[in-house]
Amino acid sequence: MTEHQQPQQPYHPPQPPRPPYDPTQPVITEPGTTVWPSGGHVPPTVTPPTPPAPAAAAPLPRRRARRGVGLLVAVAIAAAAVGGGTATLVQQLTADDAPTASGVSGTNVSASSKGTVAGVAQAVSPSIVEISASSTSGKSTGSGVIITGDGEIVTNNHVISGASSISVQLSNGRTYEAKVVGTDPDKDLALIKLEGASGLKAATLGNSDDVRVGDEVVAIGSPEGLTGTVTSGIVSALDRDVTVAKDDGRDQRQQYDPRQGWPFEFGGQEFNGDTGSSKTTYKAIQTDASLNPGNSGGALINMNGEIIGINSAMYSPSSSNGSSAGSVGLGFAIPVNTLEADLDELRDGGAN
Repeated sequence: MTEHQQPQQPYHPPQPPRPPYDPTQPVITEPGTTVWPSGGHVPPTVTPPTPPAPAAAAPLPRRRARRGVGLLVAVAIAAAAVGGGTATLVQQLTADDAPTASGVSGTNVSASSKGTVAGVAQAVSPSIVEISASSTSGKSTGSGVIITGDGEIVTNNHVISGASSISVQLSNGRTYEAKVVGTDPDKDLALIKLEGASGLKAATLGNSDDVRVGDEVVAIGSPEGLTGTVTSGIVSALDRDVTVAKDDGRDQRQQYDPRQGWPFEFGGQEFNGDTGSSKTTYKAIQTDASLNPGNSGGALINMNGEIIGINSAMYSPSSSNGSSAGSVGLGFAIPVNTLEADLDELRDGGAN
């Protein structure tokens, strides 16, 4: 190169003329997605998505509840299709089931207490009374069973025989005077009626033909004047031949010690004193439920709260000092079917 030679310039190829519009640009929508215009020189206007406003949505638990209801409806429809069980299913899943105790048909015991001594005692005790019979020879105490709301009471004949006045105390402590309606010494049964009584709770009479040996029973009465005493046991035998004194008058009443119970005969033996010459025999229910002097005329009750017998005789051996030593599990009751067969006659004055 000579000193007059100019340095060679780098080669720049000719540039195309500038287009009359800007080149097409991609439209950006959201991360990870690119959309190119399909044609035209003016790119479309893109409006960015508007973020959702804070929703006034129901709280999460409520949305869950809605989903639960939807599921319930779906299952209910399926249940209806296979067996008509929709109503039962909805009730089980949505209703608050509150159990209620209802009475057992024909009895005094609630369903929730059926078969318990406590349930029987609570239901039947208001129908059992204490009877105080006064005569010239003294005063004796027995029990009775209310059979009508206006105050008809069944008891043993020997409890009220020869009495000049009769006083009856209810389980709530209220006291009435009573009159004898009718007696049947041959069956040792009597019917008395309270004066001026109404709205009393009558006992439910059962069927003694249904009683079986081994059945549980409850006895309620007033032994030794202890009103409303409850004992329990089983039926230990049926159709026992029990012989008792008829007690036709005052002199007969003087032959026994009230502390030892009414005299009776069983199996050829005498218990609780001499039965005398005037006596009667009946078929009895035997029980080991504790019976003591004063239980006479009270109730023997099955576990449904039905009266199956009227307690009438019990063996109470004497202690060393001559007083009663208490029950030894040998008691007898007149079957309630015997009573029911005799009621009309007792209401007409009895067989005496």
